[in-house]
Amino acid sequence: MNIKKIVKKYILKAKPEPIVGKLNEKTRVEWLEKVLKKIPSGNSILDAGAGEQQFKKWCAHLKYVSQDFAQYKPEGLNSGLQMAKWDYGKLDIISDIASIPVENESFDTIMCTEVFEHIINPVEAITEFSRILKKDGYLIITAPFCSLTHFAPYHFYSGFNKFFYETELEKNGFDIMELIPNGNYFEYLAQELNRLTFIAKQYSGVQLNKKEDRNIAQMKLMLQNLSNKDSNSSELLCFGYHVLARKK
Repeated sequence: MNIKKIVKKYILKAKPEPIVGKLNEKTRVEWLEKVLKKIPSGNSILDAGAGEQQFKKWCAHLKYVSQDFAQYKPEGLNSGLQMAKWDYGKLDIISDIASIPVENESFDTIMCTEVFEHIINPVEAITEFSRILKKDGYLIITAPFCSLTHFAPYHFYSGFNKFFYETELEKNGFDIMELIPNGNYFEYLAQELNRLTFIAKQYSGVQLNKKEDRNIAQMKLMLQNLSNKDSNSSELLCFGYHVLARKK
């Protein structure tokens, strides 16, 4: 068999790289874009824990106000996963998220994305959101179900189950409209497999060899197949939850 036939044989056998474990952020961002674009034009929105204000671009039709504690500076930090750099930009409010200096019922909508794991007491934040949100106003939350250490030392929880939202939002006068799991058990395992080469090098000083890389690739194919057949494994493990609630 000549070289052209060998190449052709392997091209025919080649399969596309599985996407399993790679859609965490994409799915979350698409959901946020959809929800934000549905908010009536002219409504006020507070981006609580706004960080770099990445979702401000979808709030052009709204009266956008950003808030953050503005203390994360990754320079010199090396515990867990850190950003290479971080730029808050111009924040409208710099404060503790549980004590925001505005009047009661100041906003039509509050958005808080991937922040709860970085708050020492997220229940206090929910209580504060209830105070400053207008009646019938919307609360948009995303947070991980399970997460690796990141943004340390401001990482206090690995994640939140749906029962946290069902309990605490009800206590604070909210009706839940959407409580959607992002990903599932198999997707989460694949996400960590996708990180394995980096983590092995970072924490074990080991560069995985070609055989080990092939084994990981086979595992990802298996997880892709299992995810395609998934039936509610998100109740065990998922990337996180997307929450849309309304103040009573």
